[in-house]
Amino acid sequence: METALTRLAGIRHPVVQTGMGWVAGPRLVSATAEAGGLGILASATMTYAELESAIKEVKRRTGNPFGVNLRADADDAEQRVDLLIQERVKVASFALAPRKEMIAKLSDHGIVVIPSIGAARHAEKVASWGAHAVIVQGGEGGGHTGGVATTLLLPSVLDAVDIPVVAAGGFFDGRGLAAALAYGAAGVAMGTRFLLSKESTVPEEVKELYLRQGLTGTVVTRRVDGLPHRVLRTDLVERLEHSGRLRGLAGAVRNAVRFRRISGLSLPAMVREGLAMKHGNDLSWSQLIMAANTPMLLRAGLVEGRTDAGVLASGQVVGMLGDLPTVAEIVEGTVSRAEEILHRLGG
Repeated sequence: METALTRLAGIRHPVVQTGMGWVAGPRLVSATAEAGGLGILASATMTYAELESAIKEVKRRTGNPFGVNLRADADDAEQRVDLLIQERVKVASFALAPRKEMIAKLSDHGIVVIPSIGAARHAEKVASWGAHAVIVQGGEGGGHTGGVATTLLLPSVLDAVDIPVVAAGGFFDGRGLAAALAYGAAGVAMGTRFLLSKESTVPEEVKELYLRQGLTGTVVTRRVDGLPHRVLRTDLVERLEHSGRLRGLAGAVRNAVRFRRISGLSLPAMVREGLAMKHGNDLSWSQLIMAANTPMLLRAGLVEGRTDAGVLASGQVVGMLGDLPTVAEIVEGTVSRAEEILHRLGG
């Protein structure tokens, strides 16, 4: 299935596996690449050395194109950009808008830049800076999300820019891909669907918890890190929602210290990244401290399997999923069903 996305990224199918922190590692990314989709490696929760090792592992597993998700406000962002150039990674994606100079540098070295955005004005900005495409996530999506549904956000972005647009938030099968293409999108990006795959390294007992959820099994909360965050509606999240602010801040500070040890970041580097995040998202100091919660709470659930002490990011599509297929089955099944639908609609 050829679209503007497949031509741009050099992939066979217009299906993207998103860069989920603690989830999108070499095994999942390489499986997606081998299946013909675009796998995106999550680097925000990796040290520089871990990212370097992960890129090399993906390249050992597959010769197909893949991407790396970067944090533009990270203290070592420029060093990571240089690593992508050195390793000839095909795609650089960004959860926050990269700087204009960063886009230019990557583009000059043949790397496709695809930021994730949540509003038409953001898409216009990065497009004017030279971004090659954008991923637009509606409110149905997991993790940090906005309040506008994909069915409205997607057409607003398509009307605003003339670069390829990839739709995210609420997609899990071929019906969604066919619908996205009908809107004018160049493909779909899926997170929760790939999290619930055989190649995903999320502990099996955690996958089973996801599979037991219905369509009302997620909630958007600000008590994790001060920003709207769609997660599974667990007992921990309910406690966070009803806990006092001081208690939440105390836990966040403890988690910030733990994340500093795991990430290898120096205290000055964490302060600089925090200030950049505060400025970029207009956060209060208390919200900024709460943001330190996110990596460790996600790690507890998605890596350690501690559903009692971890936060589990999830899109609303979790209520439509009841199996653990292989990545190849996800990609090929999504594309084949979309082709059937489009063929039928075309007469």
